[in-house]
Amino acid sequence: MTITDKLMAQADTALNMIFDKEPPNQIEAAALYASIMAGRQNVATLAVLYNHARDTDLKAVIKRSIDEQTEWLTSRAEKVLAAAGAEQPALHFMRRNLVDRQLDIPEEARFSDQEIALLLANMAKTSQLAVLGAMHNCYQPNLAKMYQDVLDKATDFNYRLMQLTLTKGWLPHLHKLQH
Repeated sequence: MTITDKLMAQADTALNMIFDKEPPNQIEAAALYASIMAGRQNVATLAVLYNHARDTDLKAVIKRSIDEQTEWLTSRAEKVLAAAGAEQPALHFMRRNLVDRQLDIPEEARFSDQEIALLLANMAKTSQLAVLGAMHNCYQPNLAKMYQDVLDKATDFNYRLMQLTLTKGWLPHLHKLQH
């Protein structure tokens, strides 16, 4: 996408937000509802992973994932549904504190940093596929832009996580095929 294309897309989105006040259709509302439910669950899961992590760089990646992606999308989806007068999901999870000090969790009950990093990668892939599917099923430019923004942030997250796992030696060794 060229800079001109991006500017035109931003202008189109701004105009549609001003003049097109159509509420989300059923497919869009279902995707927003699912995003909220998954987002709330992911925040709870990420908080537990944060508290299990020992590596400070890994904790920083998890914190950014919570703040810049999961809560970001969840709060926007909640606002869109609220503006349309739709019910919010009743599903809520306990809000856990992110603890910076090492918790006294026995080794046999604790996730290792490698396990956490690989779990984060799998959670990211699953979440990003769901967001991409929601974006492809929406008709409103403002919703598509919201999903595009979270996918842009997700690409940055994937790169940071890959760099971290390479630096720390957490990627599993994959044998090369012999031809």
